[in-house]
Parts: sequence; C-alpha cells; structure tokens
Amino acid sequence: MIEKTLKTTYGRLKIKIPTALTEVTLGQIMEIQETPKLNDLEAVSILSGIPLWQLNHIRCIDDLQVFADHVLSLSQQVQDFYNSDSIPAKITFAGINKPVNVMRNLSIEPAGAFMAAREVIADEINEHISKYGEEKWQEQFNPSLKACCQVLAHYFFCRATGKKYNEYEAEEFCTEIKKLRVTEALPIAKHFFTCYPCLSKQKISCFHRLRQYWKKKPAFNRSKSLSTSIR
Repeated sequence: MIEKTLKTTYGRLKIKIPTALTEVTLGQIMEIQETPKLNDLEAVSILSGIPLWQLNHIRCIDDLQVFADHVLSLSQQVQDFYNSDSIPAKITFAGINKPVNVMRNLSIEPAGAFMAAREVIADEINEHISKYGEEKWQEQFNPSLKACCQVLAHYFFCRATGKKYNEYEAEEFCTEIKKLRVTEALPIAKHFFTCYPCLSKQKISCFHRLRQYWKKKPAFNRSKSLSTSIR
C-alpha cells in the first residue's frame, strides 16, 4: 500500500491505495474496467474507497501524480495475471469470515449450479463468436470479469454459505465474490472457461426451454444487479 496525506479545501485527506495486485479485489478491478474514460480521480477513488466528491476538493491536482504510476502498474499486472494457472487451495470470504477449500477438480455441484454456470459460459462464448467469428475463437477469447464473477458465485454459493442451492441467491452472492482478491478469483474462473469444454456449448432441450419459459413469467422475473464489465 502507498499512503499520502493531501491538502483539500476543507482540511487534510489521507489517501491509501494498493501497490500490489494481491491487495486489489475483483470488484475494484471490475469497477475500474467498467468506468468509461476513467480519469485519475476516479481510479484513485475506486482503489482507495474514498468518495469522488472528497477527492474533488484536493487543492492541487498534481498531488495525485504520486499515485499515477501505481495505478498504471496495477493495470499491467492484471493483464499479465490472466495468464496465471495457479489455483489457490483455500480462500476466505470476508463477508462471512469462513475459509473454503477449493476442490482440485473444481467440479460444479449441485446440478442447478452446473446448469447456471454452463449458461453463463455458453452465453459468453456465443457473444464472442457473434462479434468476432468462429475461426480460432479459442485463441482470442477472454471472458468478461462479469461472467467470471457469475460463474464463481454459482460455484461457491453452497460451499461458502452452507445453504441449499438457489439460483437467485447464488447470483446475489456475486457481492461476496467481488470482495475476493483478484489473484484468487481470476485463476479459478479461468479454469472453468478453458478446461471445461463440456460447458462451452449450451444444450437446448425440453428442460432448458421449460426453464426459459418459467423465467419469463412475471412472478419469477428478477433483475440482474451485476455491473457490466469490459473485457
């Protein structure tokens, strides 16, 4: 972490931002990538947790230059980390303060979680192919952070909470997934998108069509609360 105290129009403001990727959460990286035309103040706000309105009162914008190199470095570290295959053996969810073992084969269970994860992966791949074509899509494909977050939410929901699987509650569990360190979350998510070819094609069956039908009924409509991430 790097910490500096800067002068503002109403006093002094202590700002602390991460300098290493291990100190950054998946949610922070998602927010950074989601913000169009991200400026220095917005980047520091996301990484420090300080509201933007407070940063707007800093007397001299040049004082923020001390953070600029670190923000750029973190961005590069994220790009490099996409190539990491190191899956953690255990992770801890801050919101529930419970360590969870990460199974070596990363099998998705129960069946409802498997189906939900399969749909997320299939939709992500199909969207990529529709934009860029099917030729050599595997070499060019990078899943969005939003999709990574969704898959991990369905994978970890039962393991972390001890509850029976519920699709909507699992989607809401994305809130906890975003609190994971990006160095924990990305390698696990990458595994599902690269090592589970059986999940890459969505199988249309009578069960799937029936499920889609019930999803469209008013009583079952739920709005997605996830942010849209940029690849």
